[in-house]
Amino acid sequence: MRKLTQLVLLTTALISGPVFAEMKIAVLNYQMALLESDAAKKYAVDAEKKFSPQLTKLKNLESDAKRIQDRLMKDGERMQQAELERLELEFKQKARDFQTQSKDLNEAKAVADRDMLQKLKPKLDKAVEDVLKSGNYDLVLERGAVVDVKPQFDITLRVIERMNQLR
Repeated sequence: MRKLTQLVLLTTALISGPVFAEMKIAVLNYQMALLESDAAKKYAVDAEKKFSPQLTKLKNLESDAKRIQDRLMKDGERMQQAELERLELEFKQKARDFQTQSKDLNEAKAVADRDMLQKLKPKLDKAVEDVLKSGNYDLVLERGAVVDVKPQFDITLRVIERMNQLR
């Protein structure tokens, strides 16, 4: 609905001609402005370091389970029943551990991402407000609502620069 309203406003502005001849229009990719900021890039590096041990554990569990599965497929018919059951049980346990640890990692990462967004959103809002005031824009559209835009109308990079300046 919001995008439709923006599109109607833009269409009206373009059709109305002289009345809107002096109208200043800009386009902003809000998500890109957030993710390309220095703070978000630093968070991405820090998060990778923070979650790297858990990710390594997951990869090890996955390779162990794959190794067991390959062995079962290759030698399963020649194994004694006790050995076969032991390997199947071990495989199921590794698969359960993988699912549990994967879920835990995803939840921890989601919490960390939400915390980062909560901290960065006020900075982003302030940067957007500063750029809009300095540019004296009459209409600002989200980049996703626009099919194509000339670079001079895209204020995303200015917002990123302003956000990087804020402390």
